[in-house]
Amino acid sequence: MTEAPAAERPASSLLPMLVGVLLLPAALGSSWTIFNDGDVSWHIATGRWILEHGRLPTTDPFSFTWVGKAWVPIEWLAEVLYASAYRLAGYAGVSAIVTAALMALNGIVYFNARRWMPPLIAGVALLVVMDVVLIPMLLARPHLLAWPLMALWIWLMMRAREKDRAPPLPAALLITLWANLHGSFVFGLAIAAAFGLEALISSDDRVRAFRQWLIFGLACAVAVCINANGIEGALHPLTFTGLEMLPMINEWKPSSVRVTPFYFVTLAILLALLVWKRPRLHPVRWFLIATFLAAALYQARHQSMFIIVAAMIMPEGFARGRDRPADSSRIPMLIAVAGAVLLVGVRLAMPLVPPENETNPWKLIASVPPELRSQPVLNDYSFGGPLILAGIRPFVDGRGDMYGDRFVLGYGEIIRGNHKAFDTAVSQWNIRWVIVPHRERKFISMLRRTPGWRQIRQNEVGVVFARS
Repeated sequence: MTEAPAAERPASSLLPMLVGVLLLPAALGSSWTIFNDGDVSWHIATGRWILEHGRLPTTDPFSFTWVGKAWVPIEWLAEVLYASAYRLAGYAGVSAIVTAALMALNGIVYFNARRWMPPLIAGVALLVVMDVVLIPMLLARPHLLAWPLMALWIWLMMRAREKDRAPPLPAALLITLWANLHGSFVFGLAIAAAFGLEALISSDDRVRAFRQWLIFGLACAVAVCINANGIEGALHPLTFTGLEMLPMINEWKPSSVRVTPFYFVTLAILLALLVWKRPRLHPVRWFLIATFLAAALYQARHQSMFIIVAAMIMPEGFARGRDRPADSSRIPMLIAVAGAVLLVGVRLAMPLVPPENETNPWKLIASVPPELRSQPVLNDYSFGGPLILAGIRPFVDGRGDMYGDRFVLGYGEIIRGNHKAFDTAVSQWNIRWVIVPHRERKFISMLRRTPGWRQIRQNEVGVVFARS
């Protein structure tokens, strides 16, 4: 009997899958860096509020500056999931949700790539490169839960094209789920439109293709509107992108080699592979990849979507359109599912506490005297979420779209040390105390020179001032 090549032996095929689909996401999902953003806290607090009240807030229930004014929590479902996990097991529960989402993403990408790639390349090389690019945006926020949905959505579109038909109408309900998780569902609509255009160009029966994809597109449009915020939830992502304050937020700035070097290393590797292997894809798919690349260069937050789109679409091109002999056995997928359940359960049972830092200043907040906690505070933008989770009403937080350009840009003047803007805010809002990180040196220096203010608390993260 001829011995099977080592690359095709079951053990050697399973090992890359175990590493890429299970172990790598387990390690990334267990890192405390997934909490390294102040928005994580207010997302959890929002979900907690929804669970406690049994409804979505229509006005701001958290800040003292915007209380009672309109707010559209379009990411409510993700917030409920995070809050439920937090209620169950604290930060370990949130980490378990993140781990599960990463395993789902890597699993979809892996089993799709295995149709054209050897297991070692699909399970290690492809997934490691993708996950390295994802790391800067690997945060316990709603966008992360949308990543596996994007991969699954692309898979549905590609399978529909292989069968020369539109996706089945029930698949549009995935957009409903997506629209209640995160605003990136608009990119899902764009992806569907691109594959519909490909069908119209390539199909032998263009009338049939146009009719099928038009019906599916209309179903998606209806599916978007099935969300707890109605038409406001459907339109909110479009209005958000027009805000003037976006350049103040790092993830909305253009991609930079200094900030995300591995992203540009990945682009260089991809360019070299394009020249060497000359992959073949339909022009519409090249256009789709190029569009997401342009979006990622324009705003760093879109790097994650670009790499997911590329990881799903490009393996077929590198195989020059020829399927590898597929293993009809469902055993690898069953092993992946069983392993994911086990590892997520282990993650849920293991305690996890984020360290004290600028996005989780728990010790500094805990040191604030009780008599000040209910008084109006001027806080750093990233401190707003932790203050909300601690039951303290902030001046501002990560919900910049709710506060609007004028308020957030005015806050920017204050925190940059504009004494006049600070005095105006103190007078208007009766500010009694201030909590900021050490990096706001100009503001802290200004405050130390301002009569009537004194420093009362300090640790390695920041300082607290009180008004006499």
